[in-house]
Amino acid sequence: MCRSIKTLRPPVLPEEATEDEIRAAALQYVRKVSGFRAPAAHNREVFDRAVDAVAAATAELLAGLEVRGSRAPASR
Repeated sequence: MCRSIKTLRPPVLPEEATEDEIRAAALQYVRKVSGFRAPAAHNREVFDRAVDAVAAATAELLAGLEVRGSRAPASR
């Protein structure tokens, strides 16, 4: 994994990940996979779409995760 992508879920991150944090992680992932820090003009559109797709998938993943010990106990 790319060392500059950090864990975005509790308890590693004390609060919910921000949109900027999610987008930064997505950008780092796409850079790593594509091998381009900044794509050429003819690859910009597909690069940006990939960052958007990875960011959306990451936000969906984080929203659906249940971290043990972080939920309030069910009332009886």
